[in-house]
Order: sequence, then C-alpha cells, then structure tokens
Amino acid sequence: MEEEITNKVLIFGFMIAAVMGFVGNRTHFCTMGAVADWINVGDTNRLRAWLFTIALAVLGVSLLEFQQWIILEGTHPPYRMASLPWLRFILGGLMFGIGMTLASGCGNKTLIRIGGGNLKSIFVFLVCGFFAYLMTQTVFYEVIFDSWLSPWTVNFSLFGYGNQTLGELIFGPAGFSGNNFFLGTLLALALGIWVFYSSDFRTQYSLIFSSAVMGLGVVGGWYVTSGPMGRSWQEAAQWMDQPPLGVGAQSFTFINPMGESLVYLQSGFNGLLLSFGVCATAGVVAGSFLSALVYRTFHFEWFPSLKDFINHMIGAALMGIGGVLGMGCTIGQAITGTSTMSAGSITVFISILFGSSVTMKTRYYLLFYEDEANLPKALLASLVDFRILPKSFRRLDPI
Repeated sequence: MEEEITNKVLIFGFMIAAVMGFVGNRTHFCTMGAVADWINVGDTNRLRAWLFTIALAVLGVSLLEFQQWIILEGTHPPYRMASLPWLRFILGGLMFGIGMTLASGCGNKTLIRIGGGNLKSIFVFLVCGFFAYLMTQTVFYEVIFDSWLSPWTVNFSLFGYGNQTLGELIFGPAGFSGNNFFLGTLLALALGIWVFYSSDFRTQYSLIFSSAVMGLGVVGGWYVTSGPMGRSWQEAAQWMDQPPLGVGAQSFTFINPMGESLVYLQSGFNGLLLSFGVCATAGVVAGSFLSALVYRTFHFEWFPSLKDFINHMIGAALMGIGGVLGMGCTIGQAITGTSTMSAGSITVFISILFGSSVTMKTRYYLLFYEDEANLPKALLASLVDFRILPKSFRRLDPI
C-alpha cells in the first residue's frame, strides 16, 4: 500500500514535468531569454509570459488552499517558514541570476536543452548538480556561508507571526482565514492586467499557451503532493521503516533535485533516493526529448570555444550554490514559491531578475565596446543604467 501510493505520486510528478518539458522545448519558454529580450532589445513578450505563469500559479494555488483541497504545511523547501534569511536569499538570487546568464539558461532550460541534444547543458547539469550536492550534503555551506549569513535572519515568530506569507505579514496573525486567497487574487489580477495590456502579447498564442501549461503544471504539482493523494502519501511514509527521500508538500523546482539526481545515479538507482524532484527532473528531459523527436529538432551542440566553456562552468557553479542559498530557481522560487505567497520567494525572484539583468547589460557593454571596455567599466555603466550608481561613475557612453 505504502509503495503503491508513493509510485502514483512519483509517476504523476514525472508525467506533469514531461508535459512541461515537451511544451517548453516546442515553444522556447525561457526565463533567461525573457530577461535577454527585455534588456537587450526592449521586447517584454517573454517577460510577460513568465509573469503570466506566476499569475496562474498564484491564483490556482490560492484557490485550492482556500477550498482546503491542498494543505501547504511542511513544504519542501520550507517556503512559509517563520524565519526570513533575507541576506542569504538576496545573495542566492543574485548568484543564480548571474549564473543562469553565463550558463545560457536556468535549471529548467538546462533540462529542456539536454532533451534536445545539447551536450553543453549536460555539462552544466553535472556542475550545477555537484555544487548543489556540496551545499546540501556536505559541510560546504556551514564552512563558507553559515557563520556570516545566519545572523541576518528575521524571525517573525518573535513578533507573533506564524509564517512569512504576505497574508500573515500584512493582515497579522489575527487576520481573516482567506487573507492569502484575497491577496493572491489581487496579485494575479494585477499581473494579468499588465501582461495582457500589451496588444502585441495578446497575439503571441504560443507564449500564452506555454505560460498556461507551466503555471497549471506548478498548480498540478502542489495538488499531487498536498491534495488527497499527497496527504495519503505523507501519512503512508510515516509508517515506513525506511521512507523515501523528500516526502512532503512540494511542486516543481530543479536545482536541489539536480544534486539529488546525481546521488540517485551514483547509488545505483536506490529506490529510497527516488524523490519527487528526481522524477520531475527526468520528466522534463524526457518530455523535451520527445518533442525534439516529434518535431525533428534534436541536434548535438558543444562549446565553440574555451571562453564559452569557462563561462558555462562558472555559471553552472553559481547556479548550484545560488539555487541552494535561495532555496530555488526561476521556477522553484519565482513560480512555485511565489504561488505560496511567500515573502522570501518574492525576494529571491527580484534578486534573480536583478542579477541576470545587470549581467546581461554588462556583457552587452563588453560586446559593444570590445577593446575599449573592461569588466569594471562595463559593470559601472550597467549599474548607472539601472540607477544604482550616480552618473558620475559612468566610464562608457550609454548604449
């Protein structure tokens, strides 16, 4: 009985992820590409698609929780914990944003590209997964980060708050029962209005479709793991002598599961290490591979230069470390985490967006000015463009 319910949850997780991978490959849904289009050419269509995905996930999860069809207690990762390690989240988000720009895509896009035959993305997966493993399974985090990041944590329980959801923080512990549903509906409505205000985006049917699939996929992940079947899964695990890894309410995130996937492979396919995250990771790759075969887009790709190899290696390492520090990625925090109305998830999302945007702009300055520019000059110009620094710091003319 216990194994049967576990298998059902894992199969459903794999299937939903496979659909997301299939659609992501076909429609080129890409969060890093959204930032690139916005920063480099002023095209906001893919950014609107990303925000539409968030809006759907927020609305869906808020509604399901309000109706008590899902119970978001003890989530993996702990999106709603009462403490907010804000400096850790900001640093993790910035590192992940920089990393995904250097590595040509976030965790989800890496998996989609693997399914399409991209050998560079296999390398990114291995490096990212290795550093995620170091951060979660060794003393790496404690030695390098814990001593100076942990003190910068706000413990909301000291002020009487039970968690860090926007509903709890805005309306207080004594607020009404539907506070997160109310705020979630407002947030989804505001995002939806801005997204569809663009007449150009309203004609981007492929982007709208892919956004809907991704958003509803995240909602589906929550329902599978924290709905009726998910609660049975959690209860069954309590009676197991050796419960499988990662049992609990969760949806899609891809950085820590990359590390878990490497451990699962290294163990010789130990069933106890086959988690929801590992199945989701495999599902995205499988769905993308099927799409590449159906539409005949499968092709191999490798690094064209040593510089490209080094950029991807550094980017993958930053994604692995940053993704664990921030407890998620452009899917795991920006969409899945934000769907829980977590203040920490929104903090990570903004940090990822900023880190990627500045990196994108800096690389654009380096490319545009070539020999005249160096990294410090390009970075200063980028920070001036984003109004982080005054104009007196500019060393390159704006582009």
